This record gives sequence, C-alpha cells and structure tokens, in this order.
Amino acid sequence: MSIAGNLAKIRERIGAAAAVSGRQGEDITLIAVTKTVDADRIRQAVDAGVTEIGENYIQNALLKYPSIGNAVKWHMIGHLQTNKVRQAVPIFDLIQSVDSLRLAEEIGKRSLAAEKVMPVLIEVNISGEESKFGVSKKDVERLCEAVASVPGIKLSGLMGIAPLGAGDADIRRSFAELKSLWDRLPDENRRWLSMGMTSDFEAAIEEGSNMVRIGTAIFGPRS
Repeated sequence: MSIAGNLAKIRERIGAAAAVSGRQGEDITLIAVTKTVDADRIRQAVDAGVTEIGENYIQNALLKYPSIGNAVKWHMIGHLQTNKVRQAVPIFDLIQSVDSLRLAEEIGKRSLAAEKVMPVLIEVNISGEESKFGVSKKDVERLCEAVASVPGIKLSGLMGIAPLGAGDADIRRSFAELKSLWDRLPDENRRWLSMGMTSDFEAAIEEGSNMVRIGTAIFGPRS
C-alpha cells in the first residue's frame, strides 16, 4: 500500500481509539517517524497530509532538513547529547527527549542565543528497563519543577515508551502511570502527552495520549 493509503488507514484507527476515550481523531497529533526514511518518501507523506515528523538522530535530521525545511514541524524524539544541542536547536520545533536538568539548561542557553523558546517534553522511563533513556518515575516531578524554571525553554509535557515485548496489560499499565504523572503537572506544562508507537498507539490513545509517534505503519519496515 502507498504511504498515502497507510496514512488514511492509520487516521481511521486513531479516530476509533480516540472515540473510546471520549475524544476525536483531530485531538491526537500524529508524528510521522522518519528514521531511515529518505527525503523523497518524507515529501510523499507531506503531500498526503503529514505536518509533523520525528527524527531520532541529529545527524540524519541535518542531512534531510535542506530538502524538507519548514514544510513540517520537526520533533527530536531520540536521545540528545548535550554536545549536539547547538545543532539541534535551529532545526527542531519540539525536543521530546529531555531527561536531565543539564540537558535542559543547554537547550535553554542555545535557544536564547537563537532568540527562540524551545518547547520540550520530559522523557520518562516508564518501563524501568536499564537499556532505556529517561528519568525514573520517582524523579519526574522534581525534574519537571527544575526544568520549568529554565530560561529559553517551555516545559510542555511528558514522553514515554512502553516496555518492548510486553503484554497488553503491562503496556496499558505503563501508559496509565505516565498519564497519572502528566495529570499532576501544572496546567501550563500539560500540553502534550507523547506515548504510543506503531505497535501500541491505539492502547496509548485509549489511556490518554494526545500525541503518537508512528513510523513503520506509515513507511513500512525499516531497512
């Protein structure tokens, strides 16, 4: 099926999942994950209605940005090293993977220098897996409070990844925990709850997500 056909099917599924939680499909922001996807296929997705894309690696974003530019909003969804922040700030419209005050302060400093305010999400390690990035659940509120006061950035919510290979009950439990943490944030910091990928986005939406990150279901298996 074409990228446009895949997108139409995904939007139907997003709408159905949103209805379960008393919302509409338009309430859910779709981030098309473009890891390993070339600029030509990204443009096909944009022509089919994609308005926001997610990149995992700054070096790949730097290669694609000249071809795609501001036709979409750019989300940094992978781990961001502090020494790459200088390159990331001019490209990205939202950084979803902040997991330390040090990283937040570097983003704030570089954003102020670029005369912009960068929206950020705190990445939470909701699975508890040591291989995953993200702040621990017990430290979320403390980090959020600190990050919210950093000049040059705007704390706009939370992001998390469900445990890989887990059953539906465990996946939903991790999403529900992240939603509970998000609910405790001050109103001004509760814009986005980014959870759900190709394998679990419907469960994430039903548990309260308003932003999903989908790659394989749009572009096909990664090479």
